[in-house]
Amino acid sequence: MATEVIKTAETANLEVFSATLQELAAHDRDILVVTSDSRGSGKLGPFGVKFPDQIIEVGIAEQNLVGVAAGLASMGKKAFAVSPACFLTARSLEQIKNDVAYSDNPVKLIGISAGVSYGALGTTHHSLHDYAVLRAINNITIIAPADNFETAEAIRQAAETESPVYIRFGKKGMPDNLSRQISEFRIGKGRVVREGGDLTFVATGEAVLPCVKAADLLEQTYNVRCKVISMHTIKPLDEALLFETAGNNQPIITVEEHSVNGGLGEAVASFLFQKGFRNSFKIVALPDEHTVSGSQTEIFEHYGISEKGLVQTALSLIQP
Repeated sequence: MATEVIKTAETANLEVFSATLQELAAHDRDILVVTSDSRGSGKLGPFGVKFPDQIIEVGIAEQNLVGVAAGLASMGKKAFAVSPACFLTARSLEQIKNDVAYSDNPVKLIGISAGVSYGALGTTHHSLHDYAVLRAINNITIIAPADNFETAEAIRQAAETESPVYIRFGKKGMPDNLSRQISEFRIGKGRVVREGGDLTFVATGEAVLPCVKAADLLEQTYNVRCKVISMHTIKPLDEALLFETAGNNQPIITVEEHSVNGGLGEAVASFLFQKGFRNSFKIVALPDEHTVSGSQTEIFEHYGISEKGLVQTALSLIQP
């Protein structure tokens, strides 16, 4: 029998990231944090107070941030480079490509305030390109935790990983655990947080929560039972889970806080099409246009990354 473990209190994944890193640093002096004037926004103030010798501030210089972190990692340190995702994966893309991935330095790149978390600050501060550009770079794992449980486990496992990792966090408070039952987390393996055989949502990061809410509403109102997969690792994809899921020929909807180009949806579509699957399929993401202004919630609602929007998308595939 499934064991209910969902809690109502919601803490931002960034807060959990900071707390987990503090736990690890207390027992491992090789853990070093490098920030680009992002100690506050990365929730690393407490870390700096407790471990002043394990945090390095480079200022608003993202390219230097990655270069310094790569140098530390090359000397055996467990370097976490923390910076807003929009700048980390744009300004310092060359350093990520060459100093980290190509040079095989196991830096943990932490993209904070990702997606449209910055809300009304607009396109300059949105990170809707990071999955796409990093998927095109060899030798880097891409992770977007959906809840506090996935966040803590991702940081613990990443700290022991001897290869480059990019982990993406938003700012919104998230549930402790979206799963209704005890389930493990492993980098590279998707996590089924809801079971169902009529339709599957494959989502990542903070886009998983609206899928869970939509699945609940679809079951209660329309007797449609949906599977929800937290595909927290965008690269490498859990191809075995996708293969198993697509085997029932039911519709699949991918959902992400990213451009419709080059993200989770295109990765899943490419895999399924090349394996010969022909399930009804829909990518829910931000379209290739100037993004509307507003809070993250307002932007999600505008583009259908919401409970109501996803219910309508699901019904359109089930009842065309």
